[in-house]
Amino acid sequence: MKPQVLQLNPILVPAVNDQLASLYQVHKFFETADQQAWLRQHGAEVDAVVTGGHTGISRAMLEQLPKLKVVAINGVGTDAVDLTYCRERGLPVTATLGALTEDVADLAIGLLIAACRNLCAGDRFVRDGLWEQYPAPSAIPLARRFSGMRVGIVGMGRVGRAVATRAAAFGCPIRYTDLRAMDDVAHEFVPALADLARGSDALVLCAAADKAEGIVDAAILDALGPRGFLVNVARGRLVNEPDLTAALAAGRIAGAGLDVFVDEPRVPEALRQSDRSTLQAHRASATWETRAAMGQMVLDSIAQAVAGDRPAMSLTT
Repeated sequence: MKPQVLQLNPILVPAVNDQLASLYQVHKFFETADQQAWLRQHGAEVDAVVTGGHTGISRAMLEQLPKLKVVAINGVGTDAVDLTYCRERGLPVTATLGALTEDVADLAIGLLIAACRNLCAGDRFVRDGLWEQYPAPSAIPLARRFSGMRVGIVGMGRVGRAVATRAAAFGCPIRYTDLRAMDDVAHEFVPALADLARGSDALVLCAAADKAEGIVDAAILDALGPRGFLVNVARGRLVNEPDLTAALAAGRIAGAGLDVFVDEPRVPEALRQSDRSTLQAHRASATWETRAAMGQMVLDSIAQAVAGDRPAMSLTT
């Protein structure tokens, strides 16, 4: 009998699904009508779980999977998994760390350029036929230059460093904040987030910071100021969304580029309606290249665990 894999989230790359199906007996839990009944009947047979960073897996479900050898997260978020329990149980939890870095950094810069140059508003202006009605150059407000902006990065991990490399290529001075200064980073470390915001034209959130919440609030946004831009490609809950919507509406910051939100997929109406916001649907890693690489890492983690080996990407064992 093939090893049993419980898949909690769909994988969008057909080749990865084909490999899963050829190697394992895959149970698509997200398509199961009575999930609790399925767990009671089949939970003891499951060898591996595939899930996403947002979905994770509850401790209650883990306790119903006594044979489980690995939880393979198709993403980088681990806050929806009880890592302490998994460590106590000796259960490997893997994530696709590193696979997303380049795409997430690309989107961060893309969001910042789009916000600074009003690309989405300009696109609508042309598509709606307004250019023909209002051909005068003054019909579209002047935008803001990105090159040379002072960029503050929150979280100098893999993504933060990749963002810094890209921003530096545009002649942007870089400063950052994190839990501590990084000895191998040449950019200036700023211990206090408020000080970083105050000295930045753009604040880019890259920190995993699974336990942090609402660290970018009204005070930080006021420190960023009316010519400052906020970009978030990290965690939605790092931003106090009511404070952000109020700051955008009042012009207390110049704009925001957001790929993540507090209560996805529900995005506050005020953000959706704001001319100062540039929005994406949590798609920073949504390229064929990255999703294929993530899928392969999931496949590798399952294969290693089923073979009795410690998965190379394990975060808990």
